[in-house]
Amino acid sequence: MHHTSTRGFIGVLALVGLMASGFSPAGSAVFATGQAPAVPQVPAGCPASVPELFNRVSPAVVSITAASIDPYDPEHRIDRVMGSGVIIDPSGLILTNSHVVFARQVITVTLDDGITLPARMVGADPVFDIALVRIPPPTKGVLPSVPFADSSQVAVGEEVFAIGNPLGLDQTLTRGIVSAVNRELPGTAWSLTEPLIQTDAAINPGNSGGPLVDACARIIGITTAVLPGAQGIGFAVPVDLVREVTPSLIEKGRVVRPWLGVQGMFVSPWMKEILRVPLVNGFLVEAVEPGSPAEQKGLRGGSLEMAFSGQPVLLGGDIVTRVNGAPIENPDALAKVLGTLTVGSALQIELSRDGKTVQVELVLSERPLLPYDMPWRRSGAMAGTAESGARPTSARNRTILF
Repeated sequence: MHHTSTRGFIGVLALVGLMASGFSPAGSAVFATGQAPAVPQVPAGCPASVPELFNRVSPAVVSITAASIDPYDPEHRIDRVMGSGVIIDPSGLILTNSHVVFARQVITVTLDDGITLPARMVGADPVFDIALVRIPPPTKGVLPSVPFADSSQVAVGEEVFAIGNPLGLDQTLTRGIVSAVNRELPGTAWSLTEPLIQTDAAINPGNSGGPLVDACARIIGITTAVLPGAQGIGFAVPVDLVREVTPSLIEKGRVVRPWLGVQGMFVSPWMKEILRVPLVNGFLVEAVEPGSPAEQKGLRGGSLEMAFSGQPVLLGGDIVTRVNGAPIENPDALAKVLGTLTVGSALQIELSRDGKTVQVELVLSERPLLPYDMPWRRSGAMAGTAESGARPTSARNRTILF
């Protein structure tokens, strides 16, 4: 991905301003030779202006309306959600957010030219909030599509553009910069995090699922969330993550993950100091998820609730000290071990339980869809807010799940 030098561009503006004021810096090679300062050039193949960029991307941006039917609620049987999407393949494959289309019985897509088509869901992952839907290809012509960029090359300060349908206002473009990269969504459990792109480009309800594009009209991310109460803090799922999970979504309709089924946190020095009881280093199991391999093998969660710095902690459960022989004392060590595991992997766990060392062997199963994966349960989101097609977040301490 090409990145225009911001420092060089600012320098040009400064020199132009000095020239307009009649000031000529002594010894300046630029003025001595009579040459004008170099103007940053737009990379070959990139739009020369913002209107040209919009005209190139917007034909592939669609409006998505999804509805679910609840026969157990006669007064509110139909629940509708509106969001955005972007065509990524001329065959009719559309990328959007999971919270826009997941668990919906009826999905319709409105194209840039106003044509409304029925759509079917190809696959969705509520954890990463990514979904693919498909519309029938046209009998004549070819559907427009937008290519992916390499989101690993996105830099803070880079100019970006969000295109979508905020609050039902079709084909709206907002402009901003990349405020941060590799951002973890506040309030999200550790094992469910994705390295998000933070931007100050305006993102509103209805933008969800729309593309965040770079200056070369390539998708760098899919707008997914906002931080309530803040100004100019929005998030997008990077396309490198989309590219990684797309084959699984197309082939299996979901992302397959290994699952042990425990929730908790790592034993910290401040916990030892406050409790003044002997605690070994490791992962403190606070809760064991029903039906999980951990439950089947008898791992124990906590039962004594205490608050540390305002965060409730359940004490008294097992402490995982080693996994497959490797010490587990911090999230980095845990992530290193988990990165080598797949569904069906054998796991040897060493526990500290009631002051004794216990060895447990089990086999990881596939992680099912869990209640907290739902958009109205994750990240402090509420059903009423999710209906408008924007996923809010909340800043709170994260629980580690694996």
